Amino acid sequence: MDKKLAIIATKGTLDWGYPPYILASTAAALGYEVEIFFTFYGLKLVEKDLGALRVSPLGNPGMPMPMPVPVMLQTLPFMQGFVTSMMRKKMASKGVAPLDELRDLCQEAEVRFVACQMTVDLFEFDASNFVDGVELAGAAAFFEFAGDSDICLYI
Repeated sequence: MDKKLAIIATKGTLDWGYPPYILASTAAALGYEVEIFFTFYGLKLVEKDLGALRVSPLGNPGMPMPMPVPVMLQTLPFMQGFVTSMMRKKMASKGVAPLDELRDLCQEAEVRFVACQMTVDLFEFDASNFVDGVELAGAAAFFEFAGDSDICLYI
């Protein structure tokens, strides 16, 4: 019997985009059948253009910074762009694949992408902005897969 991994992706920032795609692509390479259910802000991860995804240092005390930055400074308008740029450079210098490449790997490995229909409707997402192959379904459809999965992760 094949092993199954079910992932619920709820975050739509650059740093939170990596865990579902890394785990899904790794599991698929190990022979797992994998499904990612994108809901709420996680829907940003299936949009064609990932270039707008940002990292916020605010409310992220575990984020390693080259120097301590007081919370008051983290609220300044330019900080999100600065931190995002810093993160992208750090990932590139360490050889971390860009998020869109990881997503492509997942699709090549036949990871099933399911966008939460309720969230698409709620936030008026345009499904034509999603990458090819994204299915729209409700939570009940995801539970059919997740209920039979060996591992279920909430990210």
